[in-house]
Amino acid sequence: MRQQAVIPGLSVGGPLVGLKVIEMAGIGPTPLAAMLLSDMGASIVRVLRPGAARDDPRDFVLRGRRNVELDLKAPGAVASLLQLIEHADVLIEGFRPGVMERLHIGPEVVLKHNSRLIFARITGWGQTGALAETAGHDINYIALTGALAAIGAKGGTPIPPLNLVGDYGGGALYLVVGILAALYERRRSGHGQVIDSAMVDGTASLMSAIYAWRSMEMWPAERGGNLLDGGAPFYGTYECSDGRYIAIGCMERKFFDELLRLMGLTASEFAQRDERATWIGLREKLQAAFKRRTCAEWCAVLEHTDACCSPVLTMSEAPHHPHLAGRGTFVEYNGRAVPGPAPRFSRTPSKMQPMPNASMEDASKIAQEWATAVAIGTC
Repeated sequence: MRQQAVIPGLSVGGPLVGLKVIEMAGIGPTPLAAMLLSDMGASIVRVLRPGAARDDPRDFVLRGRRNVELDLKAPGAVASLLQLIEHADVLIEGFRPGVMERLHIGPEVVLKHNSRLIFARITGWGQTGALAETAGHDINYIALTGALAAIGAKGGTPIPPLNLVGDYGGGALYLVVGILAALYERRRSGHGQVIDSAMVDGTASLMSAIYAWRSMEMWPAERGGNLLDGGAPFYGTYECSDGRYIAIGCMERKFFDELLRLMGLTASEFAQRDERATWIGLREKLQAAFKRRTCAEWCAVLEHTDACCSPVLTMSEAPHHPHLAGRGTFVEYNGRAVPGPAPRFSRTPSKMQPMPNASMEDASKIAQEWATAVAIGTC
């Protein structure tokens, strides 16, 4: 595990050094998006409501921020925020549609103060649409887009894939992609713009390949009977003799043949592996074979081969796997093993910044610092 230095203040590092971002404090995709930008070098100022619950110091997703507290229902606080906005590159907010407008800090107002600002809005349903004004969470957004219905065992109930697909995949990551694209466009036009990033849109986009396979009749409607949803015997998880699980992904025939060889199974028994009608029976044969040894014993045989096999690790185990430990995928941060920055850059490596100070900072002082800071190139 590579050591991540925790130093006082915000240190320079990453390809986004000089980028100034205002994060309106929220939950779900907003803090993760800000964390990613911070790791890549952006300066993040997080605006919290007075009386809001104080952050748990163990919540490392909130690293790399400078916190300010503003009562945006008070005119003086709005003026302080506008001071920051005048010198910011990006503003991220995840409120329901209309909230920023009612606080008199919607796009029409703030873009008059800073025409180069990227006003990045992230919601579940989007700024428009029949459900735009209603509450919801990750599970609702992935349910509406067809993603949730596709995940789960055959004949069973749909299984939520944590909140990785809606909040973080279709939400935070698409928001960051939108921000970076808008910054790139600003180099040409000199103008900012508003980003309407909806988790339903992002989730639907993530499903593009699956919808394409469905249009080509390669993805039957029933979950648990398809190529990548656990239906195929060569792509799924199997229980070993010790109750642990091993995952296999040997979709290509040559990799599957390697699996059979290493497991001591007869290839002729699996000659019809690409016929969906045989999948249940072939899965039962593989399950019986995996039950003969422990997960560790199978990994000793399979893991360093082209059989595409991996142990199913817990979050406690993952940081200690030799591959992840060798790459430094997890780092030591404030005495804990946590995921490190991704992706990696050859010349401008990302860096995990320290956790915010317990005390709030002064928005006007930060605005003065930003006013004199070196701009991020021509962005």
